[in-house]
Amino acid sequence: MFDISQEQRQYLTLILCDRTTNSQLEVVPERGGIITHWRVQGQEMLYLDEERFANPELSVRGGIPILFPICGNLPDNTYTYQGQQYTLKQHGFARDLPWEHEQVSAENKTFLKLHLSSNEKTKTVYPFDFHLAFSYVIQGNTLEIQQQYTNRSSQAMPFSFGFHPYFLTQDKTQLEFEILAQKYQDQRSKEIHTFNGKFDFTKDEIDVAFKPLSGQFATVSDRSRKLKLTLEYDRVFSTLVFWTLKGKDFYCLEPWSASRNAINTGEDLTVLEPGATCSATVKISANFF
Repeated sequence: MFDISQEQRQYLTLILCDRTTNSQLEVVPERGGIITHWRVQGQEMLYLDEERFANPELSVRGGIPILFPICGNLPDNTYTYQGQQYTLKQHGFARDLPWEHEQVSAENKTFLKLHLSSNEKTKTVYPFDFHLAFSYVIQGNTLEIQQQYTNRSSQAMPFSFGFHPYFLTQDKTQLEFEILAQKYQDQRSKEIHTFNGKFDFTKDEIDVAFKPLSGQFATVSDRSRKLKLTLEYDRVFSTLVFWTLKGKDFYCLEPWSASRNAINTGEDLTVLEPGATCSATVKISANFF
């Protein structure tokens, strides 16, 4: 049995519940359409920095932020389109803008649907008319994010997209990874390393990108929580980024459709023709053992 309720906290919060499995999703449309909490069998899956979340001047560090129309950062935060230079900050603007929302009941499911459209402000940094429609669906121990990206411009629209989920953990040394890639690139050094299934969590920061991917899933087993998370993603997601900070109770495993700076390099960039729509799905499942 599904139900949706609303609570007016600092921001309007939508709460989607699957009462038969004690699963719950909290979404804040005003703060970038972000999922702030996801609970399975009453246990929290996501990390959230409450202080940053409460400050509208800061990007949210936690939950599942949305990345669009770029993933990662650009050199000097700039890109060039048709000879004109534009400025876009890291991960784009979708995670900072208010989204519209609706409740949908169909096919014995109840889910949240969120929408984001271009406006005059977005067109100063990204000169395209677009519409994004995301459906957040929970069923049992699985969270599914269905995405539709539509180009409403009269010219082809280049972009990349992805997610930046922050998963909660108490002891990173108890994490075991299965990532379908043989190597990764360190964001700081740009060096490429062979992946042996482990990370050095004594480092202050780990920021690496796995590519190419040989399959459409990754798993993380947290022995301290007796929890296995499985991330599934469509083929359009060419890159998985792993990021964490020493002393923080989170790790991020991020599906990106393209590497950072793709809007300049063109590598794996999605380019939609006028009037066209592309769809993508990301699923996260939680299983206790």
